[in-house]
Amino acid sequence: MALHPIPPWVFPVDPYPGESISHFLGRFCRENHATLNQVGAKTGLGAVLGRWEKFRFNPPPTEAQVAALATLVRLEPRLISQMLPKETIQIRAIRLCAACYAEKSCHQMAWQHKFASRCSRHSLRLFLECPHYKAKFSIPSQWSKGACKRCLMPFETMQAVQKKA
Repeated sequence: MALHPIPPWVFPVDPYPGESISHFLGRFCRENHATLNQVGAKTGLGAVLGRWEKFRFNPPPTEAQVAALATLVRLEPRLISQMLPKETIQIRAIRLCAACYAEKSCHQMAWQHKFASRCSRHSLRLFLECPHYKAKFSIPSQWSKGACKRCLMPFETMQAVQKKA
């Protein structure tokens, strides 16, 4: 796979502990004023990044793909691998723990695990939709404002109605 030269203007973005690859890609693109398509072209990964952004990992990422992204975003491949799922995940509904989000504004990969229904840290049920508007959450790469896309309710304020699991 031929890689495009890495531009010197790339602004590095440090991943948060437990952050999902989708959320990281969104933060990286916003910081660098780039689209995911541009990042895909620069890495030679093309539409593969679009699949990762939507939590579609079939087929699973290869070491070469992880290395290509790591080179562009200037991280070690192991840090990229930590943002990828370690077990089967749920892609139909984006999940959110508002209490976690209030502490650190990022989508956690653990929330998307197939059998995750509660936050292991706070013992609260994970939201599958906005509690006010009942709209499904957009993919984490689009969480630039940290709020429901329909009613604009901030994620961290949703913890007031988050129920114990």
